[in-house]
Amino acid sequence: MTRATHEQIARCPKVALHEHLDGGVRPSTVADIAQQIGHELPASPDDLGEWFAVASNSGSLERYLETFAHTVAVMQRPEDLRRVAREAVEDLAADGVVYAELRWAPEQHQQAGLSLTEAVDAVQAGIDDGVAAVRASGTPMVVGQLLTAMRHASRGLEIAKIVVDYRDRGVFGFDIAGAEDGFPPILHLEAFEYLRRENAHFTIHAGEAFGLPSIWQAVQRCGADRLGHGVRIVDDIEAGAERPHLGRLAAYIRDRRIPLEMCPSSNVQTGAAASVAEHPIAMLAELGFRVTINSDNRLMSQTSIGREMRLLTDAFGYSLGDLRWFTVNAMKSAFLPFDERLSLINDAIKPAYAALEATA
Repeated sequence: MTRATHEQIARCPKVALHEHLDGGVRPSTVADIAQQIGHELPASPDDLGEWFAVASNSGSLERYLETFAHTVAVMQRPEDLRRVAREAVEDLAADGVVYAELRWAPEQHQQAGLSLTEAVDAVQAGIDDGVAAVRASGTPMVVGQLLTAMRHASRGLEIAKIVVDYRDRGVFGFDIAGAEDGFPPILHLEAFEYLRRENAHFTIHAGEAFGLPSIWQAVQRCGADRLGHGVRIVDDIEAGAERPHLGRLAAYIRDRRIPLEMCPSSNVQTGAAASVAEHPIAMLAELGFRVTINSDNRLMSQTSIGREMRLLTDAFGYSLGDLRWFTVNAMKSAFLPFDERLSLINDAIKPAYAALEATA
C-alpha cells in the first residue's frame, strides 16, 4: 500500500490515550503563569521551549521527570489548572484528535491550598471550556480525565475513590506514574482491588524504565486494563528463524488484547528505545499486539500524535490503512462506553480515513 503523506497525516483523525496534562503545557503559558506567581524558570520565555526539549533528551527517565517541576509549579491555582486544561484540548483538536484522555496527578497540585476534588473540578471546567469551543466549530471531540497516583507516595486508594465518585462527571479512569524502578505496581494493590470491585477502569505505567516483573505485576496482580508504554514486553520475545517466538507473558498480553500505550519519541528520550526506527512498535504490531500511538508529553518531546505518526511512517512506510488500524485500536481501548466508542469509530474515524483514501 502507498505510504501516507505528511499532509494526509495532518488531516486524519487521531486518538490520544496516553497524554499527560502537565507534560503538554504551552511554553508561553508556563512563562506567563510563572511570572504571575514568582516562580523562577531555568530559561527566558523565548528559550523555554528549547530548554524543555534539551533537558528531556538525557536518556534517563529520572532526569526526564525533573522537567515537570516547572509545569507542575504553574498548575496550582484553579484558574491556572482550568487554563492549562482548556489549552490542552485546543491543541489536541488542532492536531486532529477526536478523543483524548488527559492524565494528571491531583496530589501534586495542592500547594496553593486546593483540595483534591477542587483541583479535579478546575481541570474539568477547563476541559468543558475547550470541548465546547471545539464542538462549536463543528468538530466532534470527547475528552476525559485520568486521575494519577504517584508511585512513590501512598495516596493511591484516596485517588481511586475520587475516580469512582467522579466517573459520571468527566473522570474516565485511574493510573499510577512516576519513577518505575523501586516502586512496583503492587504497592498500590489496595487501590486496584477497590477499582476492580467498583467496575472502574485503570491503566498502569509499566515496562518503560523497568522490565517484565513490572508488566507481570500490572497485569496479573493488579489487573490493568491497559499498559502505559509496555515497551519491555520485547524482553519476552525471542528472535526465530522464521518468526519471533512469544514467551508466556507476551503471548498472554497479545491474546487477551491488552492495549499497549506506546509513545515512540518519549521512549527514545528515556532510553526505552534506541531510536524511532528501532522502536519495537513495528514488530509488536506485526505480531498482532493491540498497539496504539501516543505522544506522552507534547512539551518535553516537542511532539504531537501527528508528529509521532509522521516519524513512524517515515521509519516503517505506514499507509493510511495502517494508521487507521492504530487509531481504531486506540478507540477500541478507550475508557468510554462501548456504544460511544463504536459511534466515534463509525461516524468520525472510519469515514474520515475513507475520504482521505478516496482522494489519494
